[in-house]
Amino acid sequence: MKNYLFIVLLFLFSCDKEKADLIIINSNTYTVNEKFDTAEAFAIKDGKFIGVGTNEEIQEAYAATSVMDAKNQTIVPGFIDAHCHFYRMGLQQQKVSLEGTKSYEEVLEKIVAFQKEKNVDFISGRGWDQNDWEVKEFPTKEKLDLLFPTTPVAVGRVDGHALLVNQAAIDMAGITKDTKVSGGEIILKNGEMTGVLIDAAMGFIKFPKASKQESIQGLLDAQKICFSYGLTTVDDAGLDRNTIELINDLQQSNKLKMRIYAMVSGDNQEQIDYYINKGITKTDRLNVRSFKVYGDGALGSRGAAMRTPYSDRENHFGALIYPPERYQEIAQQIAASEFQMNTHAIGDSTNTWLLKTYKEVLKNKKDRRWRIEHAQIISATDFQNFDNILPSVQPTHATSDMYWAEDRIGKERMQGAYAFKNLLNRYGKIALGTDFPVEQVNPFLTFYAATSRRDLENFPEGGFQMEHALTREQTLRGMTIWGAYSNFEEDEKGSIEVGKFADFIILDQNIMQAHDTIIPKTNVVSTYLNGEKVY
Repeated sequence: MKNYLFIVLLFLFSCDKEKADLIIINSNTYTVNEKFDTAEAFAIKDGKFIGVGTNEEIQEAYAATSVMDAKNQTIVPGFIDAHCHFYRMGLQQQKVSLEGTKSYEEVLEKIVAFQKEKNVDFISGRGWDQNDWEVKEFPTKEKLDLLFPTTPVAVGRVDGHALLVNQAAIDMAGITKDTKVSGGEIILKNGEMTGVLIDAAMGFIKFPKASKQESIQGLLDAQKICFSYGLTTVDDAGLDRNTIELINDLQQSNKLKMRIYAMVSGDNQEQIDYYINKGITKTDRLNVRSFKVYGDGALGSRGAAMRTPYSDRENHFGALIYPPERYQEIAQQIAASEFQMNTHAIGDSTNTWLLKTYKEVLKNKKDRRWRIEHAQIISATDFQNFDNILPSVQPTHATSDMYWAEDRIGKERMQGAYAFKNLLNRYGKIALGTDFPVEQVNPFLTFYAATSRRDLENFPEGGFQMEHALTREQTLRGMTIWGAYSNFEEDEKGSIEVGKFADFIILDQNIMQAHDTIIPKTNVVSTYLNGEKVY
C-alpha cells in the first residue's frame, strides 16, 4: 500500500513539471554562452535545449522518461569545423592514402600495394608531402612510369595544390612541356616534365567521375568519422551543384544526419549564376549561402602568391589563380546578392588584393561576414582591414608548416604569418577549422595547436610564435559559437542555450583544465545531434 501511494504521489508531483525527452544531470558543462557559464544539468525536448542550469533547477522544473547521470564528465557544444572538405575526405576512403609517408619510396610502395588489392583502371589518392622527406624536393615520375606504364596515376600533395602524375595520365590529358598554364605551373627539370603539376595545371588531368553510389558511400563514411570526433557541423569548402543536391536528398531521407554549411564552388560561372538566382537554401541540416573562391595556391608547393620572391626560390612569386579583375567581377556579383564570399588566401599578395577587393564592393554593406579562408601570411599594414572581414583559420597549419615556413618566406614575413591573435583582436571573432583531409580531422589537435602552438612531438618546447596563441576560451569559442556565427547560425547552434539545437558532446577529460600535453589524447565518449546519440 505504501509503495502504491508513493507512485501516485510521484506521478502527481511530476505532472506539475514540463515534459522533456532527455535530462542530463551531474555534468561539467561549458555552455559557451556570452558569459561562458558552466552548468550541471540541462533538459532536451524535440531536439532542442529547453532548460540549462543546476541539478536542482532542472530536476524541479522538468520530468523525462530518460535521465542520464553524466558522472561529472565534461560536456561542450558540438564542434563546428569552419573549413574542411567533408565530401572529398569521404571519397578518399576509397583511394590510396599517402598521409604520413616519409619518403618517395614509401609513396611508391603504398601505391603498388593499393593497386595489388584494388586493381583499378585509374589510380588516384592524396597525402604526400615532400617537406616530410629527407630529400625535401618534389618527386619525379620516372619510377611511376616504370611501375605503371599503361595505368594512369595521379596522386595529390597533402594540401591539394600539387599533383604527381605518370606519363599515362599525361598522355590521357594531352599536355606537353610546352602547354601554357595561367594560375599554375607544369614543373620541368632539365627541360622535361617531372610529372608534378601545380594548381591550375592540375585541371588538365581527367579523373574518372565518382559514381552516385561511391558519392553516397563517401558522404556516409565521412559522417561516421566526423561524429567519432564530436563534429556536428562541417563547412565543406567548395562543392558542386550535383553534390549539394545529393547531400540534400540524403538529409531529407534521414540517411545523412550531419549538418553541412555548403560553400558552392565559385570556379564555375554557371554555378554562381544558378545559386544567386535560386537564392539561399536553408534547412535544419543544410545551409547554402556562400561561395568558395580560390585566390592562390599553397605555401608548401610555392603556389601562394607573394609580394616579393620566395626566400628559397629565386624570382618566384607564386600566382593568383585568376587575373585580378576576375576577383572583382565575382565579388561584385556576390555583393549584389545575399550570399557570402569565402576566399582561399595564403600569400601576402593574395590577402592584400582580396582584402582590397572585399572593402571596395562591401562599402556601406554591414554584417556580410565575408571570410578570408586561411589568412595565412598577412602584411603588417593589412591586419587593419580585417575590421569587417572575418578570418577563418586552421591552427594545425601553423604546426605543420613551422619546420620549413621561414625557409620559404624569410624571418620578416613570418611576423605576420599564422597570426591568429592579431586576427582575433582585429575582428573580435575567429572561426577555426582543420582543412581536413589536408590536416587530420581530429579537433583536439586544433585545440592543442591553437593554445600551445606545438605538434604531437611537443615541438617546439616553448611553442611556435606563442605571441599568436589563443586562450582556451577563445579556442573553444572559435570551434563552436564563432564557427556558427561565421555561418549566420549563431541563433540556432554553437552553444548550450535554451532554444538551440541539442548538439553536444561528452568528453573523457576536461580540455579546459587538463595539462596541455594530454589534450591531443582526448576522446569523445558520445556525440549528440538534435538530442539523438549519433556516436
